[in-house]
Amino acid sequence: LLQVLNEKKLQEVDSLWKEFETPEKANKIVKLKHFEKFQDTTEALAASTALVEGKLSKNLKKILKKIVAKDAHEQLAVADAKLGGVIKDKLNLSCIHSPMVTELMRGIRSQIEGLITGLPSREMAAMCLGLAHSLSRYKLKFSPDKVDTMIIQAISLLDDLDKELNNYVMRCREWYGWHFPELGKIITDNLTYCKCVRKVGDRSNFASSDVSDILPEEIEADVKAAAEISMGTEVSEEDINNIIHLCDQVIEISEYRTQLYDYLKNRMMAIAPNLTVMVGELVGARLIAHAGSLLNLAKHPASTVQLLGAEKALFRALKTKRDTPKFGLIYHASLVGQTNTKNKGKISRMLAAKTALTIRYDALGEDTSAEMGAENRLKVETRMRLLEERGIRRISGTGKALARTDKYQNKSEIKIFDPSGDSTLPTLSKKRKIQEVDEQNTEVAVKAKKFKAEIKEETTVEDDEPVKKKKKKKDKEKQAEEEEVLSEEPPTSPTVENTEKKKKKKKKIKDED
Repeated sequence: LLQVLNEKKLQEVDSLWKEFETPEKANKIVKLKHFEKFQDTTEALAASTALVEGKLSKNLKKILKKIVAKDAHEQLAVADAKLGGVIKDKLNLSCIHSPMVTELMRGIRSQIEGLITGLPSREMAAMCLGLAHSLSRYKLKFSPDKVDTMIIQAISLLDDLDKELNNYVMRCREWYGWHFPELGKIITDNLTYCKCVRKVGDRSNFASSDVSDILPEEIEADVKAAAEISMGTEVSEEDINNIIHLCDQVIEISEYRTQLYDYLKNRMMAIAPNLTVMVGELVGARLIAHAGSLLNLAKHPASTVQLLGAEKALFRALKTKRDTPKFGLIYHASLVGQTNTKNKGKISRMLAAKTALTIRYDALGEDTSAEMGAENRLKVETRMRLLEERGIRRISGTGKALARTDKYQNKSEIKIFDPSGDSTLPTLSKKRKIQEVDEQNTEVAVKAKKFKAEIKEETTVEDDEPVKKKKKKKDKEKQAEEEEVLSEEPPTSPTVENTEKKKKKKKKIKDED
């Protein structure tokens, strides 16, 4: 504990660092009032962790009680506001926390060796380093039983081993296939194939070698028969040796993979037993690895747990305004795989809800049993059975609602041919057919209106035409009269005869009529 000598200089926060440039200047502002040394590192660690968490340690409480008895009227400058609140509640001592206090603490820390006498610099450095190491270990909260980082590394390595094994096996099959191509079709298991190739080598050795410990009798007979009539090419001993070496690598990696899988299973049962019971070791480990840790996974809601691993599809669906995905990594769980495609979404949603509960129980609970996971798995299985069988009672809000009985329809066992399947034309829905009929009716009505309008226009035109013809006749008669008036010449005999002939013709026509 230090006592401030000159409070006026503390008001200038920006220039306060100048007062702590040297130990002599620092001693003019601050004076050592009380100093108590820790007995060992564990005591120092306990006090420092209590300060970090904002708690009051026993030693600090004793020292502050002494000060309260002597100088109760003075204020206490505290670097942590949370700790100041705790001190005020328990000891009724007024505390200050401000930017001025932080600058003061920084200055004291820089000149701590000059302010506290009797401590050499080497011992101070060693004590600070030891306390820093122990404090950092405490912050990590290292516990060998609750380390989910081992699970993350194990599942990542398991995925890498699967990829490498797949590449190695495909290379081995292709390489040895040039020499004995029929063997790949007879032996489908990759590990058995590599063991058989490693033991026999050249295909000519199959007739004399015994492979009964690797293959059953029927397959062994087929392999020996195929080796005699094989269409493969001949290869040298050096090629066979390299292929055998590759087979050794495949067998070693596969054995290490089984060992790693057993290790992962044991770690998952130790760290997250309820999660393992719900979704299995691999899916649970992938969920933990995707979230970063078991505690981070426990903070996720059930909807996020359901879609973990399908983020890309989710954001693509949101961007294009399409249906969002129903499951992510949880799709590989055994419960989701057992259901029908119709009910996979419902079961994955229910499984994600129960899985979120088990994750929180594993991460934050103290019990290490897997009873809760088994109970929740049983609930999901019963729900899945009800959905598949379509039982009378269905799970609802109360759990007592009866299902609506459907209308009985007698379905005969004799199947009748459906002729609608023969048509290649696209079938239209009822709504679309009704729309097309309405459109046709409106088109007919529009055509009828147009036709009536055209008829009206034609009648008006026909009424106007006779008036025009009468006018033309009158004009012609006027012209004829004017011509008769103008022509004053006497008519000749031929014209008279012509007129008489015309009159006779008219009379004959009338008599015939």
